[in-house]
Amino acid sequence: MSPVLLFCILIGYFALLLGVAWATSRNATNDSFFIGNKSSNWMLVAFGMVGTTLSGATFISVPGAVGRDGFGYGQILLGYVVGYIAVAYILLPLYYRLQLTSIYTYLEVRLGKRAYQSGAGFFILSRLVGSTARLYLVVNILQAIILDRLGVPFWLTTVVILGMILLYTYQGGVKTIVWTDTLQTSCMLFGLFACIGFLLSELNLSLGESLAQMQAQGLARIFTTDFDSPNFFWKQFIAGIFIVMTMTGMDQEMMQKTISVKTLRDSQKNLLSLTLVLVIVLSAFMFLGGLLYLYAPLAGVTATGDKIFSTVVMGHLPAAVQIIFLIALISALFPSADGAITALTSTFCIDLLGIQRRTDLSEQGKIKLRRRVHLGFAALFLVLVMLFKLADSPSMIVVILKLASYTYGPLLGLFGFGMLTSRTLNDRLVPFVTIGAPILCAIIEFNQAHLLGSYRLGLELLMVNGILVFAGLFLISKQKISLPYATTRSPDVL
Repeated sequence: MSPVLLFCILIGYFALLLGVAWATSRNATNDSFFIGNKSSNWMLVAFGMVGTTLSGATFISVPGAVGRDGFGYGQILLGYVVGYIAVAYILLPLYYRLQLTSIYTYLEVRLGKRAYQSGAGFFILSRLVGSTARLYLVVNILQAIILDRLGVPFWLTTVVILGMILLYTYQGGVKTIVWTDTLQTSCMLFGLFACIGFLLSELNLSLGESLAQMQAQGLARIFTTDFDSPNFFWKQFIAGIFIVMTMTGMDQEMMQKTISVKTLRDSQKNLLSLTLVLVIVLSAFMFLGGLLYLYAPLAGVTATGDKIFSTVVMGHLPAAVQIIFLIALISALFPSADGAITALTSTFCIDLLGIQRRTDLSEQGKIKLRRRVHLGFAALFLVLVMLFKLADSPSMIVVILKLASYTYGPLLGLFGFGMLTSRTLNDRLVPFVTIGAPILCAIIEFNQAHLLGSYRLGLELLMVNGILVFAGLFLISKQKISLPYATTRSPDVL
């Protein structure tokens, strides 16, 4: 298909996003930007969060990984279900009781200012690295299938896409993203199921027949029983629980949308609905991966990993399917970046600059400050995407989850210590603990052959990191007679 036509489709899709942004951001304030005036519809939030949760990495990497791991991602998915239930009934009640705009405010009131800043800082690091990795993956594919043929350099593609995201999030923030994510999730899911349907037709297989062939070729295996393997079932399952607890429940981007819903009950319905949809959709992505690996030999495709999906579609399927794939791919791209830039702006402004508490700025002055921060994070995204381009990886979903083990571990330790103990911290020592634990994890991982024998660390590194932070905080704490803040204090103090 002509790259000019594909480029026109990209521009048309963006124009649609701008129209939605214009309609939803009129008369927007900082409250609209940060928490959508706490008036978001829970059904829209739940559906839109599917796109944010999945992202371009899921769209490309989960099907691609089937050739190596079969349906092994299903082990993590089972853990996700337990994790979402825990977030809905443990963390959400806390956030609503404290009437939080930034979830890291809890750390300040419960543990102290340095704990608060450490939590916000690690979120910023986590989202910067994770979201730019996801953005890079999709931009790289768009570059390969469209922009390279038009002679457009990779850096310019990234600049233009980030500029597009800025245009439709600059004013409305969360208020706009709730609606644009709903649109984008719809397009992504349509693309997913359309590609499944077409491949089944091309292979002339029923659902049952395709699964039987996948099973015969080892593509449908789920469970790993080798204890030493990084993919051992209990490692993956428990890691899945804590990935959701941290990457959703302790992540400002995900919780910013969730707590924009008016009531706790509706917010819980949002998360439980999201869980059900994710189980269906992630299972469909793994099934799609199996179909791609069944189809590839018939079409003479040798690509594997992150490259197989785009190679099969853009090189061997009809123009209509290519257009559907492109729209779905773009729809997977934007939610992974727009919400991240918005949430990073919110965290930096609220938690590090204290924008809501500043009396030296007028409301208009606060809006100008927030916009400058927004632009600054877009510039950081550009720099990090270019760095990922230099260090290309065959499977970005593995890279993203590995990075999360290091950056979300301190958040797990901080929140866990605050909620599970009644001790008070030596606040000035908290940064040393939260920085030291990931460094210690890196030392353990790089020397695991000597330290652990045949055992290999996988995603459980996130839990090890959190436990080390918890232990370090315990060492710099002392017993407090009263119960933790989360169970006894009134949110009125905020």
